[in-house]
Amino acid sequence: MNKGILKLLVCAAVLLTGCQDLIEPAIENNRQLDPSAYLPSDSRFPFGILLNGYNRIPTNSWSFNDVATDDAVSNDQDNGYLKLATGQWTANINPTSQWTNCFAGIQYLNIMLGEVNKVQWVTDPVANRLFTTRIKGEAYGLRALLMYHLLLTHAGKGVGGTMLGVPILLKPQTTSDNYNLPRASFDDCMKQIYQDLDSADVKLPLDYQNFSLGQESQIPAKYGQVTIEQYNRAFGVTFSGLFTGRIAKAVRAQAALLAASPSFNNGNTSKWTDAANYAANVLNSNGGLNAVTSNVASGLTWYTNTTEIANLKDGANPPEILWRNNWGENRDLEQANFPPTLFGNGRINPSQNLVDAFPMLNGYPISDANSGYNPADPYTNRDPRLKMFVLVNGATAGVNNTAINTTANGTTNDALNKVATSTRTGYYLRKLLRQDVNLNPTSATNQRHYKPHIRYTEIALAYAEAANEAWGPTGTGTNAYSAYDIIRAIRRRAGIGTTNNDAYLESAKGNKETMRTLIRNERRLELCFEGFRFWDLRRWNAGLTEPAKGVSIQNGVYTLIPVVQDRVFKSYMKYGPIPYSEILKFPALEQNEGWN
Repeated sequence: MNKGILKLLVCAAVLLTGCQDLIEPAIENNRQLDPSAYLPSDSRFPFGILLNGYNRIPTNSWSFNDVATDDAVSNDQDNGYLKLATGQWTANINPTSQWTNCFAGIQYLNIMLGEVNKVQWVTDPVANRLFTTRIKGEAYGLRALLMYHLLLTHAGKGVGGTMLGVPILLKPQTTSDNYNLPRASFDDCMKQIYQDLDSADVKLPLDYQNFSLGQESQIPAKYGQVTIEQYNRAFGVTFSGLFTGRIAKAVRAQAALLAASPSFNNGNTSKWTDAANYAANVLNSNGGLNAVTSNVASGLTWYTNTTEIANLKDGANPPEILWRNNWGENRDLEQANFPPTLFGNGRINPSQNLVDAFPMLNGYPISDANSGYNPADPYTNRDPRLKMFVLVNGATAGVNNTAINTTANGTTNDALNKVATSTRTGYYLRKLLRQDVNLNPTSATNQRHYKPHIRYTEIALAYAEAANEAWGPTGTGTNAYSAYDIIRAIRRRAGIGTTNNDAYLESAKGNKETMRTLIRNERRLELCFEGFRFWDLRRWNAGLTEPAKGVSIQNGVYTLIPVVQDRVFKSYMKYGPIPYSEILKFPALEQNEGWN
């Protein structure tokens, strides 16, 4: 919704796909739209318009919004989510806002959809038609994705209690257009998302792949009579990493889960059924329940599977990953989050709240009398994911397997509150970090990292949540597996309850409410530090003000720190605000209830 966006189109510098560049960006590539120049020799310009949509995908980078929840704190006093969680969240100070970013992306995508039929991508007319079809599909899919993120961050109830979304823009806005547009209803925005995903799905292949001579029959019939060479030219493996039909199905599942959730649903149970079936469609395209059970080696450790990561090429995905960005050689995450003795800044400190959410190895919550939990020896016989995701006192880290001492009377800078970069909670982050990164200035090394946009585990957990609400813990609807089946597979993959048939899960499967709590907790654990907790609490209409806790360890005694950092949220803050600047400019926009 920026008037100047049509005047100058800034071509993306880097393609967000595999290791091969599809275009060579010019040093400076700003110019007016000129359909007469859309020739194969210069098709990189209109393609650059599309890439601006990719550049604005909100999941291109880590948010670590966990530090605004009960899962973590940050020692970075300038962290936007820290400020948000401690009472500084306003309609004009909003680090979660996607308004400008996503609407800018939608403007570029609308330009692309308006111009794509004028572009001669290649001289072969059949291949040119296929290119046009693919790029239309990408644009529709990306527009739906950006709309989903706008709803996630800005949908909410107006002053009359109506659930509102955002303005729906389906064509480029020009300088002469009316920008004073009202917000569409939440349901109308969802309909538009589904419509755009339908348009994407019908135009795109499930995945990009090359066919060989003799495989003509495997070319999808929807593309008509085309040769192997023509198909591979437009839909071949070279384009892996761009939007696909599989991604469209996954975005549909994500959006449907949001729409079915308590904060956005008016009690329509069919929305849970839709969300479950859409998630099942994604899982079924990857083997159904096997999408979880067969990913034992990858599902938990996708970020540290060194051989798997080293072999990534051409946008190909590991088994756990449905969609990812390109990999890069760096040490940024480790520099930010390794403990001080490993030359890191210790930024993200997991909370005692999160640590307590990990069950015992036998599957029981630590609060259950059957768990065998020992407060004097709290990290023994726990869920293996605890020490995989959280660096606890005495555990080792880094290239030299250095023991990390987080005790209150520790002598190193890793100790509790020792220096500015020390832990505030008694814990450091371990998840997402490669322990083979060396930060020592005399011998520093980088390692390969990538950022998932969507993991199959996320979709599996979405199915479990929706299926439990739609049909109960063991109901399947028209599918071949239940919420219980998914959670059992995820816990077995983690090593939970293997010696006692997961007795706690077996007791939970007879009650929807108990299973709901368990599913939400599994989602909390499996997806921690990946950008979900902040939004999950809000869509569940759950408590937001639970303070982040920590632990002080001294002489072998573990003492709870009941408040490391308060969480200051008003009840209306389960919905994010419309930017105050937009409200001032455009009176037709209605602010969400409670925000000024």
